[in-house]
Amino acid sequence: MNDFSLEGKVAIVTGCRTGLGQGVALAFAEAGADIVGVGSTILDETKNLVEKMGRKFVGVQADLKKMDSIPKVIDAAITNFGKIDILVNNAGIIRREDAIDFSEKDWDDVMDINIKIVFFLSQAVAREFIDKKTGGKIINIASMLSFQGGIRVPSYTASKSGVKGITMSMANEWAKYNINVNAIAPGYMATDNTTPLRADKERSTEILARIPANRWGTPEDLGGTAVFLASKASDYVNGFTIAVDGGWLAR
Repeated sequence: MNDFSLEGKVAIVTGCRTGLGQGVALAFAEAGADIVGVGSTILDETKNLVEKMGRKFVGVQADLKKMDSIPKVIDAAITNFGKIDILVNNAGIIRREDAIDFSEKDWDDVMDINIKIVFFLSQAVAREFIDKKTGGKIINIASMLSFQGGIRVPSYTASKSGVKGITMSMANEWAKYNINVNAIAPGYMATDNTTPLRADKERSTEILARIPANRWGTPEDLGGTAVFLASKASDYVNGFTIAVDGGWLAR
């Protein structure tokens, strides 16, 4: 079981104020990792929860729509911990509108955070791994809409399909440096992004009817898969997107 330990590791987790990102950060802390948390607002709740587990937490406030946020994140990790072992690209947004009426701003905002920054932050972290000859783990948060078209979320679908694609692309190029790049595709999770869906009784009933597990997922449901992909146990897993969806895709 030592292969699943993250003792002594340093993990960057974006978008970890609440929801899936917070769940991943706490799972990593429980497995032994210190956390560099990145968010657009203060991350006090996640910081307190991580520190209660006896791990260190450094919060970085950054606007991930902007490329100049990347050096800030890297510098925080290196300055405070001297290294990076794991990157989780979790930060993401969604905009809902009929495709026929979808605006350029809603397209650009989603694509900037959900795919552009995912690639360039991964690139920056991979350069650290390569320069220091340490290897490392990169985990991207994809979606069911990496596999499906969705309804009224064209930019989100495009971005998450792109996440699955670049996960494979980066894995192909960086595996020779002992860098593992994989993704997790959460199913329908009880998070801020799905609040409108869960509030819509008709739509929520339709969704639950298709999930064999017959429930919405929780941030805790992602923890085990994330720890596996961040640990030595997954050293020969590369370029794959693992669905954590209660059986949604199997239906």
